[in-house]
Amino acid sequence: MSEARTSIARYLAFYNERRPHSALDRRTPDEAYFGARTIAAAT
Repeated sequence: MSEARTSIARYLAFYNERRPHSALDRRTPDEAYFGARTIAAAT
């Protein structure tokens, strides 16, 4: 069961932090919410 939870958590992080969404003008949900390129700032 913990492997399933880990996989789901990893996918949700990808979906919300790294995957651009067409409804958000090709921005990630984090970028849309926080108003900046969060991935670029982290590197």
